Amino acid sequence: MPFAGPLRIREQTGLGSSGTDMPHHTQPLHEHRVYYANLLRVIRDFDQLSLNTRAATLNGHDHEMPDTDDPTKPEGDDIEIQDDGDVYYSYDEAENDEDENHNPNDDSESEDDLHPHKASTKTEKRRVQDSIFASYAAKKTEKITQEEVQDALVGAKDEILSIQDILRKQENSTRITTSRDYQVELFQRAKAANIIAVLDTGTGKTHIATLLLRHILDQELEARARGDSPKIAFFLVDSVNLVFQQANVLRCGLDQQVVGVCGAMGASLWQQPTWEKHFKNNMAIVCTAEILVECMMHSFITISQVNLLIFDEAHHAKNNHPYARLMREYYVNEPDVTKRPRIFGMTASPVDGKDNVRRAATDLETLLHAKIATASEDTLIANNIVRPVEEVASYPRLREPFETALYQALHSRYGHIGAFAKFFNASKQLSAELGAWASDRYWLFAISEEESNKIERRQTQRFYRQQRDETAETLDRDIAQLREAAEYVRQHEFRPATRTPEDLSPKVLELLRRLDGYYCRTGDSLSIIFAERRGTVRLLQMIISQLGGPHIHSDILVGVNSRIGEQNVSLRSQVMTLSKFRRNELNCIISTSVAEEGLDIPGCNLVVRFDLYRTMIGYVQSRGRARHRNSKYLHMVELLNVDHMATVTEAKKSELVMRAFCNDLPRDQILDSIVDAELAMLLEDEQSLPSFTDPTTNAKLTYRSSLSILSHYVATAPTKNREEISQPTYVVSYEEGNFICEVTLPEYVPTPLSSVRGKPCRKKAVAKSSAAYEMCLKLHESNHLDSRFLPTIAKALPAMRNAMLAISEKNKGMYNMRIKPKLWMIGYDSLPDMLYLTVIDVSHGLERPHQPLGFITRVPFPEIPQFPIFLNDGRPSMVVTTPIATAMTATAEILELFTKLTLQVYSDMFAKVFEQDTSKMSYWLVPVRSGAFASAHPACHTPGELIDWAQVHEICDKGEYRWTPTMSNDFLADKYIVDNWDGGRRFYSNVVAPHLKPKDPVPDSVPRHKYMDNILDYSVSLWTKSRERKVWDLTQPVLEVEKIPFRRNLLALVEKDEDEVKMKPIAWVCPEPLRISALTTRFVAMCYVFPAIIHRYDSNLIALDACRLLGLEIGPHLALEAVTKDTDDAEGSDDPQITFKSGMGPNYERLEFMGDCFLKMATSIATFVQQPDESEFEFHVRRMCMLCNKNLFKVAVEYKLYEYVRTMAFSRRTWYPEGLKLTKGKGHKRTGPQVIKHSLGDKSVADVSEALIGAAFMQHNQRGRFDSQNWDEAVKAVKVLVKSEDHVMEKWSDYYAAYEEPSYLRDPTSASQLDMARQIEKKHPYRFHHPRLVRSAFTCGKGWEGIPNYQRLEFLGDALLDQVFIMHIFYKHPNEGPQWLTEHKMPMVCNKFLGALCVKIGFHVHLRIDNAKDQSRIRDYVMEVEEAEADARTNHPDDYALYWNSVSEPPKCLADIVEAYVGAMFVDAKFDFTVVQNFFHMHIKCYFEDMHKYDGWAQTNPVTRLDTLMKVNFGCKDFRIGARECPSVIPGAKSMQLLMVQIHGKVWFDATGESIKYAKPRVASKAYHAMEGLPPYEFKRRYGCDCKDETEVDEEEEQKKRLEELARDMTL
Repeated sequence: MPFAGPLRIREQTGLGSSGTDMPHHTQPLHEHRVYYANLLRVIRDFDQLSLNTRAATLNGHDHEMPDTDDPTKPEGDDIEIQDDGDVYYSYDEAENDEDENHNPNDDSESEDDLHPHKASTKTEKRRVQDSIFASYAAKKTEKITQEEVQDALVGAKDEILSIQDILRKQENSTRITTSRDYQVELFQRAKAANIIAVLDTGTGKTHIATLLLRHILDQELEARARGDSPKIAFFLVDSVNLVFQQANVLRCGLDQQVVGVCGAMGASLWQQPTWEKHFKNNMAIVCTAEILVECMMHSFITISQVNLLIFDEAHHAKNNHPYARLMREYYVNEPDVTKRPRIFGMTASPVDGKDNVRRAATDLETLLHAKIATASEDTLIANNIVRPVEEVASYPRLREPFETALYQALHSRYGHIGAFAKFFNASKQLSAELGAWASDRYWLFAISEEESNKIERRQTQRFYRQQRDETAETLDRDIAQLREAAEYVRQHEFRPATRTPEDLSPKVLELLRRLDGYYCRTGDSLSIIFAERRGTVRLLQMIISQLGGPHIHSDILVGVNSRIGEQNVSLRSQVMTLSKFRRNELNCIISTSVAEEGLDIPGCNLVVRFDLYRTMIGYVQSRGRARHRNSKYLHMVELLNVDHMATVTEAKKSELVMRAFCNDLPRDQILDSIVDAELAMLLEDEQSLPSFTDPTTNAKLTYRSSLSILSHYVATAPTKNREEISQPTYVVSYEEGNFICEVTLPEYVPTPLSSVRGKPCRKKAVAKSSAAYEMCLKLHESNHLDSRFLPTIAKALPAMRNAMLAISEKNKGMYNMRIKPKLWMIGYDSLPDMLYLTVIDVSHGLERPHQPLGFITRVPFPEIPQFPIFLNDGRPSMVVTTPIATAMTATAEILELFTKLTLQVYSDMFAKVFEQDTSKMSYWLVPVRSGAFASAHPACHTPGELIDWAQVHEICDKGEYRWTPTMSNDFLADKYIVDNWDGGRRFYSNVVAPHLKPKDPVPDSVPRHKYMDNILDYSVSLWTKSRERKVWDLTQPVLEVEKIPFRRNLLALVEKDEDEVKMKPIAWVCPEPLRISALTTRFVAMCYVFPAIIHRYDSNLIALDACRLLGLEIGPHLALEAVTKDTDDAEGSDDPQITFKSGMGPNYERLEFMGDCFLKMATSIATFVQQPDESEFEFHVRRMCMLCNKNLFKVAVEYKLYEYVRTMAFSRRTWYPEGLKLTKGKGHKRTGPQVIKHSLGDKSVADVSEALIGAAFMQHNQRGRFDSQNWDEAVKAVKVLVKSEDHVMEKWSDYYAAYEEPSYLRDPTSASQLDMARQIEKKHPYRFHHPRLVRSAFTCGKGWEGIPNYQRLEFLGDALLDQVFIMHIFYKHPNEGPQWLTEHKMPMVCNKFLGALCVKIGFHVHLRIDNAKDQSRIRDYVMEVEEAEADARTNHPDDYALYWNSVSEPPKCLADIVEAYVGAMFVDAKFDFTVVQNFFHMHIKCYFEDMHKYDGWAQTNPVTRLDTLMKVNFGCKDFRIGARECPSVIPGAKSMQLLMVQIHGKVWFDATGESIKYAKPRVASKAYHAMEGLPPYEFKRRYGCDCKDETEVDEEEEQKKRLEELARDMTL
C-alpha cells in the first residue's frame, strides 16, 4: 500500500559490498607477461632517470669565497657588491659573471609513446579538471551575465515574490537580519488578538512568543511610567523540565528579568512575600500551569494583574489539565474583558488525530478564547522549513519470548518472590525484542543495590500494612532471599555482546547496521533513537556503547525523576546530556518520548523510531527532530507485522486530516505567502482596480506593476550595510471581513512617508498590491520616482570600494640610502669657533685596559641611549655616551693637534691616510684621562680638564718610534706595534723574550704568515725583492706580542668566521722591521671600538633626521628602532629565505605592530566623528583607504623616507667621515661622495611609516595611565603619515572637537530605555549620560525606536579594544617579537572570547534582536558556555581562564555588542580612553595574565574544513577548487570570480565574488554545509566517489610489489 507524503517503504537486509575486484594470485602466469614486460621497462626508465638527475646535480659549480678586506694588498678595481642586505656601492664596478652553459632536457616523444589513455599522472588529471572547469565556467558565465543584464535593466528579478521568497534566493553569504515573514505576521496578529499558532517543530514558535512578550513588556514599562498598576506576564509550560529551558530562552531574548518557578523550590513558594518578591523583581515568570492555578487559588495574584498568558504545547488544554482549569476557573470569571490578559498558544498540532478534528479544534479555540492561526505548507517550504526523508527500516520477524539460562536459574531459585514477577516478565519480553544478551543484562539494573533496597522497603511496608498472619521471620526470610538474589546477579559473569543473532535480535542488528552508515568514519552526525520504555533505552545504550564503533558517543535521555535501575534522573543530568549533545561531545541520544516535545534539541541527521509512536502527535513531533540537511527519519517495522504497518499508516493519515483541517481554516487564519505567487489568478478583475498613467510619458502604474517598482526603488537606495537585504516590509491585518496591508520602507530609504496603508480588500495579495500602489503614488508625487516610475536616487557605493589598495610584497625598488647624518654637515668646510666634548666609555670594560675616548664635535652632541658592544668572549659592555655641556674655544693650535691625532688614529690603526684639512673634519678623537670623569657630574667638568693633554702632545710630537740598539727592553713593553707593509697585522707588545733570537725557528702556535722561515723572516712583510735588499740587526731582541684580531663589528656577537678572536694569538717578532706607534695601548683599545660606535651614532642621528623631517618629537632609541630593517626576507618569493644582519639593534617590527594598532584606532575615530551619516561599510572603506599599505607607501615616498631606513649592518667601508680626501688605502681612487643604494620592498617602506607612529606613541605614553596630551604626538604622526582629508586631527582633543552629537540622542528617553541603562549599569559601573546611546549599542538589525543599530558603535569599539589589548601584551612582554604578539593577540580579539565575555558579564539578555535563528543559537551557546565555566571552576581551576575556548563559536552578535558597548562608553565619556582601560581591567585582564597559556592558539577556515570533510570524513581524494574569471557584459562593470568545487570530474558547487579571496571561502562553505552530515556510503553514492581507503591502497601496493618480484624472477 503506498503512503501519502515522502514516505518510502523499502526492505533492506544488508548493505552491498563496496570493495573492488583485485587481480587474483592464481591467474595463469602467461596472462601477466605483457604486464611484466611493461613493468620492467618502467623500472629501467626510472633507474636511468635517477642517474641523469644525480649527474645533473653533481655538475654544479662551487662558488669562490670573497677575499677578506686587506687595505695593504695590491689594489685592483674597487668592486664589491654586498650580498647581505642588498646594499650596492655605486662607485664599485659590478662584474657580470657569465652564466654557466645550460643544457635543458628536451621532452621528446617517440611514436611508441603516443598511445591514447585516461588521465593517470597528476599533470594529466589536472588538465582534465581544468577542461571541466572551463566548460562549466563558460556556461555559468553566460547565465551570470544574463542575470546581470536583467538586474540592471529591470530591477527586481521576480515581480510577485514576497519577502521571504527573495531572501530564499540570495547567496549563502547574504545575511538575513529579520524574522521570517510568517513569524512577523503571526506576531502582528498576536499583538491584536488572541491566537493559537500551529507550526511544525523547528519553525520558530518560541521566537514569535519572544517577540510578543518583548512587545507586551515594552508596553508595560510605558504603562508603569504613566503610573498604572504593574502587571506581569506568564509563560506556561506542561512539565517541570521545560521551566528552566524556556526561562533560559527568554533571558537570552529579553532584557527584562525573567525567573523560572516550579514546585520543587520548597514551601516558601506558597507564601505571600515570595510572590511579592517575584512581582517586584521580574516582569515575566516561566512556570507550570499548576503553579499559576495554585497561586490564584491562594489569591497571591489575580487574572487582572496578568498582561500575557503564553501556553506552550497548547493542545494539552482539555479535560482537567491545569491549562483548562486556569481558563475555566479564573480567566472567564474576570467580568471586565479589557482586564483579561492577551492569550498566545503554541503547538505543532491543535488536536490528536484520533479525535474529531473539527470538534476538538473548536473546543480548543473556545476554551483558550483564541483563534487557530497557521502557515501553509508552501509557505514553510518557501522559508526553507523542510522535512526529512522518511524511510521504513524493515527487519525480520522477531522470535517468540524465550528463557535464557540466567533467567531459568533465577526463576528456579526466586520465581516465587512476588516482587520479582514484573522483572521476570520484562526479562522474557526483552529476549524477543532485544535478544538474549539484553535479557540477561536487564537483571543488572533491575535488582541493583539501590533497587533492592527500594524493594525491601516496599516489602516491609506491605507486610505491616496488610496485617497478615505471618510472623516477622517470614519477612526476614523474604528480605534475605531478595538480598541473595541481588548477590547472585552481581556474582554472575556477564560476557560482552557480539553482533550475532545469538546475542541480539534482528531489530537491534538492523539498528546497528543503520548507525554504521552514519558513524563508520567520523562522529560528525547527530542522531536520536526513540524507544518506549526506559529499560529499553538503557539496554540500547549499553549495546551501542559496546558495538557502535569508536565514532559513536551515546547517552540516554528520559523524563525527570524517572527511575532507571539504580539511577535517579535529575533535571541537571538531563540538561547536561542535552548540552553535551549540542557540543557534539555526544552524537547519539537514546530517549523515551520525553524528547518528542518541548525540549530544545539540535537538529539531527538521523531520527530512528525503534519503537513506533502511539499517536499522530508523537509521530509529528519526533519527526521534527530531524531538521538537519540531508536528514532521515526511520520507522522500524517488523516484516509482515500488520499492526506496525497500520500504526505508520494511521499516523500519516491522521496528519493529513489535521493538515486538511488547517488548510480549510478561514483565509485570515492562514499565513500563505505563496498566495503572492498566484497573483495573476487573484487579480482576475484587475481592470476594475485603480491605475495611474503619467501624462508626459504614458508610463502606467498598475496594481500588478507596483510591487516590482517599489522593490526596485528600495534596492537602488543607499543602504547602510551591503550585507543586509533591502526590501519593503508588508504587514497584513484582517479587519471587519477585509484584508488591509501596511507597507513600511527601510529607515534609510528616502521617502515622504515611512509607511502607507492600502485599501481594504477581499484577498490578501490584492491588499498587498494596494499598499505598494499607494506608496508608489506618494513617491511619484514627491519626485522620488520619475515620469517612467524609475528611481531618481541611486545607490552611491563608496568610490574606493573596489580599489586595489594592497601592494605586492614582490614589488621592490632601488633607493638611495643615507649613510651620514645632517649633523656632520653643520659648519663643514669652515673652522669652528667652539668645540664640544662627548666622553665615550664602556660600562664593563674591554678585553684589555682602556681609557675613555673623547669625541669632539662642532655642535653639541645629543644624548644617545646606551647600547651594547660584544667582547670576544661574548660578554656585553654598554657604551655610555656623556655629552659635556661646557664648550671649549677652538684655537688654531688645538684644532691642529686634534686633527693630527685623529688622522694618525686612522693611519696607524685602520691603514687609511687622509689629507690633513681641518675645515673638512666632521669630528675629532682625543684621549680622556682615566678616572678624571667618573667622580663628578658631567655639568661640573670642562673639556680642558678631562682631555689627556700630555698624551695628545706626545702623539702629535712623536708620531712613532723606531727600534735602535740603545732602546731599553722596558720601553718595548706595552706598546702598539704596526706592520707598515701589511695593514692586517697589528700587535700589542707584552715583554722581551730573552731566550729567543731573531733566527730562531717560528714556534708552531703563532698565527700563520706567508713568511715562516724564522722569527725575523716572520716579522718582515716586504715583497721578495725588497726583502733581499734589506739588512737587519741580528742582535735585536725578540718581543712576545699579541696579534690584534681583525674584527670591527663589535655591535654583534662574534660570527662563525671570526672564531680566532676568541683566542689570544701569541706571536714573537723582531722590533726593527716594525713601527712602534706613539698611540698608547689604552687609547688604542678604545679606538678599535670606535668604528662600531660611530656607526651606531650615525644611525641614531639619521633616524632623528627622519623624525625632524616629519615634525615628530621622538627620542633617538625609538627613532632608530622605527627605521631599522635587519632582515632580507626575499619578500614575495615562492621559497622565502630570511637572512639576518648582525648588530643592528632592535628592528621596526614591534613598533610597527603597535603603530598599526594605533593607526587603526585613530583612523576609526576620525571616520566615526567626521562621517556621522555613513554606514559601517562606508566606514570600512574610508578607513581602509587611509591605513592601507598603498597609501602609506605613497606618502612615505613623498617624504623620501626610504633614504632614512637602516638596512645595512656595520660596514668597514662606510664608517669613516665624509669629506676628507683619502690619499692611501683601499678606495683612494674613488672620486666624489660615496653613494649607496639599497633594495626595499614597497611593504617594508609602508611598515616603517607604521613603526614611526608606534614610536611616537611609545615615546610619550605612560603605562597604565591615560593622558590625552601624551597621545598627541601619535595623533600627529597619523596625520602626517596618512596625509588624508579624512584624518585632519593633530592632537587627541581634536577628535571630540570634531564630534557632533546625533539627533537621536536628543530625543526623549522611554521608560524601557532608562530601565535598560540602569540594568546594564549594575553589570558594569558606568552611568550613561545618554541612555539612548546604550540602547543603540544593544540593538541588532533594524531599530524600531528611531535609534540606529550597533554597527557604527561596534566599528569604533573594535578599534578601541584592539588598542587596549595590544597595549597590555606589548608592555607585559617586551622581549617577544611581532609574530608572537600577533598570535597571542588573536585570542584576545576573537569573537569566541568576546562572545563568552558577553555572557559572563550578562550583556546577552539585553540584546534586542529580531532573528529567531540567532536567538536559538544564542540560547544554545549561553547554556553551553555557562556549563563550561562551571565545570572549569570546579574541575579545572588552573585553566579556568581558558574555559571559553572549549565551547562552540558564539553568534557574532554577542561579540559585537561588547565592542559596541565599549564604543558607546567612549563616546558618552567624551572620548576618554580611561573608560576603555577600566572595562579591560575589570572584565578582561584576568583571562590574559598568563599569555603563555595561549601558545599555539589558532583558528580554522572554511577551506580547511572542507578539505578535512573530504579527506578524513569521506576518504575522497579526487576533488579540487578551481577559479575562472567571468567578464561582465555591462559596460564599466567589474568582472567576477567564479569559484567551483569539482568532485570526481563534475562541478557540484559554485559561488561568485569580486575576488578569489572572498569567493573561495564562500564556495567552500557552501559545499561543506551541503555535504555535512552525510554518511560516507551516501556521499560515495551521491557524488560517484570510488576512492579507496588507505588499507585497500596498501593491499594494492603490496600486490604490485609481489608482481614486480615475480617479474624479476622470470627475467632471471
